[in-house]
Amino acid sequence: MALLLEHEFRVVPADREIETGPFLDAVAHLPPFFDCLGTPIVYSPVKADLAGNIKKIRAVYESNPTKFKTLKNILEVEKEMYGAAWPKVGATLALMWLKRGLKFIQVLLQSISDGERDEENPNLIRVNAMKAYEIALKKYHGWMLQKLFSGSVYALPYKSDLLKALEKGKEVNEEVTLEKIHQFLAKATPLLDAIYDMYTKMNAELSYKA
Repeated sequence: MALLLEHEFRVVPADREIETGPFLDAVAHLPPFFDCLGTPIVYSPVKADLAGNIKKIRAVYESNPTKFKTLKNILEVEKEMYGAAWPKVGATLALMWLKRGLKFIQVLLQSISDGERDEENPNLIRVNAMKAYEIALKKYHGWMLQKLFSGSVYALPYKSDLLKALEKGKEVNEEVTLEKIHQFLAKATPLLDAIYDMYTKMNAELSYKA
């Protein structure tokens, strides 16, 4: 799949510590995913937020690549640096929101890959998008954003059009594209699980609403 496999995530190592540089290189190709969903009024801000958080994390990483070699290093150093203001600050906060955007992509694609659908409208992806939103983002959004998103699902592209967009407009057999989604998820899912677990163990997760 042209978009999702353009720069793959590395396999999560045994110690589950994610190297910052390769992670940022891989994730930098994902913001355009939201272009494939249409509805610019809803998804353009999500895309911009994703790209902005990647930029913030990269700025911290590039200030000292050795010191910030892993994502865990970033959280540990910033916890010491910012004291009581942490974790609602710096690259720690940026990564917290970034992982939620990535979780939305992961759950949406996993739901499509698993064949979950509205049996009366099998080529629509509303069911998949709502599941992804409820799991990844809804509890962090205020009433207005929740209403905006709920309305946007009626303007989502057909599944066939989404799959074509992920192939950058090429006509590709659906089974081939779904296999590429599975290939993406095989690396993205354990990586996201490791990041979420890291936030839980370091007590860095926040539940305030945007």
